[in-house]
Amino acid sequence: MKQVSWSGIVLAIILFALAAIVPLVANGYHLSVAVTAIMYVALATSWALFSGPTHYISLASGAFFGVGGYLVATGMSDYDQSFWLMAAIAPVVAAILATLIGLATLRLSGVYFVIFTLGLAEMVRNLVSWIQNNFLGSRGLYVLTDFTEAHIYWMLLAVCVVIYIFGWWLSHSRLGFALRIIGNDEAVAKHVGINTALSKVVLFMTTGFFAALVGAIIAPRYSYIEPNQVFSPELSFLVVIMALIGGTNRLWGPLVGVIPFTIIWEIISSNFSNFSTLFLGLAFLLIVYVIPNGFVGLLEKWGRRLRA
Repeated sequence: MKQVSWSGIVLAIILFALAAIVPLVANGYHLSVAVTAIMYVALATSWALFSGPTHYISLASGAFFGVGGYLVATGMSDYDQSFWLMAAIAPVVAAILATLIGLATLRLSGVYFVIFTLGLAEMVRNLVSWIQNNFLGSRGLYVLTDFTEAHIYWMLLAVCVVIYIFGWWLSHSRLGFALRIIGNDEAVAKHVGINTALSKVVLFMTTGFFAALVGAIIAPRYSYIEPNQVFSPELSFLVVIMALIGGTNRLWGPLVGVIPFTIIWEIISSNFSNFSTLFLGLAFLLIVYVIPNGFVGLLEKWGRRLRA
């Protein structure tokens, strides 16, 4: 079990307090970028809680994110339900979906699991589009609220706080210890009595829960939602790249990747949109050949060399 680092806790509180004042000093385009960044901080960090210790690369973030956003839009547009009710229901539905998927697929590993989770997002997107077009009569849904970008930012920051608290607890818990053993050698984990299937499903369910919650909160930002918008495979790839570039060996690692990558991605998407796919490919090559353990791992490696 890890010992509590009070200095780290104090630093985290200070950083979150500073993050909370961003909407007070930023507006317009800069606030919009901040909302995008805090969204990816929540998604990449919650993704890393599962994929970091287990080394299972999941591309299902887009599916769970879309479930959250689309359920909020459906409830508000078609059934006149409140945002808060649908935002509470959406992550629970996604967690149940993640549990069912996990029970059926977490026996897979390596490239097979990656392919399945990518196909899952596409399957859900096409299924929702088919239902929308054939039974609901309209393709898009309206999400009309009084929320500003600042409100959405603060809600997402609150989600980040919960994710970091959960991640801190996980790293100090028996479940976290079990997941690290699974990531190192799953066969050994089974032999020492760890219920590997249950451990993986619990964390996969948590990832789905948080991704859907983020999707639910971000829905009012779009105002008008359609399946191709919220069930985006691009989002899944961005989450994975940001988490891996920062590093998944530390809870705060994804943050190191999210902030610079979000800024660069915004610049490329706005000014060189035809090269966005090329940029994603180059980012994957950077991860594989230059920084397989992320920038955090690279910094730790340099630190060990300096101390040697």
